[in-house]
Amino acid sequence: MRTVVLVDGEHYPPVTRWAIAAARERGYEVVLALVVGGGEKVGSAPLELGVPTRSSGPDRAEALAAVIRELRPEVVLDVSDEPVLGYRERLALASTALRLGVAYAGADFRLEPPAAEPAPAGVPTLAVIGTGKRTGKTAIAGELARAASRRGLDPIVVAMGRGGPPEPQVAEAGAVTLPALLELVRRGEHAASDYLEDALTTGVTTIGARRAGGGLAGAPFATNVPEAVAIAAARRPGVVILEGSGSAIPPVAWDAGILVVPATCPVEYVRGYLGPYRLLRSDLAVVTMAANPASGSRHLSDLTSYLRRSLGDDGVILTEFHPVPLADVRGKDAFFATTAPDDVAARQVERLQAEHGCRVVGWSARLADRSGLEADLARAEGFDVLLTELKAAAVDVAAERAIARGADVVFVDNRAEVIEGPAELGGVLEATLELAATRARGR
Repeated sequence: MRTVVLVDGEHYPPVTRWAIAAARERGYEVVLALVVGGGEKVGSAPLELGVPTRSSGPDRAEALAAVIRELRPEVVLDVSDEPVLGYRERLALASTALRLGVAYAGADFRLEPPAAEPAPAGVPTLAVIGTGKRTGKTAIAGELARAASRRGLDPIVVAMGRGGPPEPQVAEAGAVTLPALLELVRRGEHAASDYLEDALTTGVTTIGARRAGGGLAGAPFATNVPEAVAIAAARRPGVVILEGSGSAIPPVAWDAGILVVPATCPVEYVRGYLGPYRLLRSDLAVVTMAANPASGSRHLSDLTSYLRRSLGDDGVILTEFHPVPLADVRGKDAFFATTAPDDVAARQVERLQAEHGCRVVGWSARLADRSGLEADLARAEGFDVLLTELKAAAVDVAAERAIARGADVVFVDNRAEVIEGPAELGGVLEATLELAATRARGR
């Protein structure tokens, strides 16, 4: 295996030469040793390691990226150690290698770059990925789909989820209605998969896929996303939007990427572990639920500062979701069901009343907790209409119980508004669409 080896100056040079010889015995064809720092065991004389040697300088990640592009290794073999490369530094270099399609290995580990099918020929492809579950990926993918529609691009969204269909399922524009969703429930199928929410809230055609498991760098263990993308490409759309699931990423190459990060996300999830890998695959970071974050302003400042160091000031936007009922609810008594955290849900209730003229007589932030939602609905006073996101137990519990009580059901979309950054989210998303189109033409 053609190999770049990472070494440090905290080992005596004879020991490092010995390690490189051991690597050769194990089948590694070492073409370069990249010295990533440290000098305790190294004098002023040039290192003699029996292979070409180069210093990384202070920016190790950029130096490693340059070496990979120049020498095209199959693997980066790390024989350094702390304190030169600690846990965070090592995984940051692993992220760089994986982003460039190269495995990263060490004494007791080997990380492979997530497999990716080629992007569909001639079709700009964008991905909306996240740091975990309930980050707002579906809402941002919806905003992107609407931006694409405004440009006349006839987008198709491909969404993968843990509750997705066994075979890719097409939801035609306009086909997702409450009766259709109730029929899915009665057939024993999942009626709140992300692709159904995408179709309901955007009015564009979506294709549902499934995935199981997720690796450290986001690779699904099993998925039918490539088949779904093939179906989308056959329809000759103007753009394909890939929507990730949790922290798992679609196993298809894309031309531009958007990373969705909730304001409550621990900074280490993007700075440490393999968080830098997701940043390296993204052109824009959208921080969601950023108004009065429960984790505190200092936490949010640290999070956004790191994102801006990685993507630049123009590459980071702070947003807050506001609920938009998909039908008129003015003058009605409403029960509101959401997956949002309690503090966000409370703000959403205020906006529903102030902007849409309903009176929220009860609400539940336990839409993803079926027994908890049942209890909240059972305690609710009379209401005219159920307002609910199309997520989790929205149909099989919330809608069914509301209909049994004689109430109407109106779905609610979460729309993102910018609270820090460019004034219009739509303009930023349209610029990202144009970036994808430019890159697609250059493939």
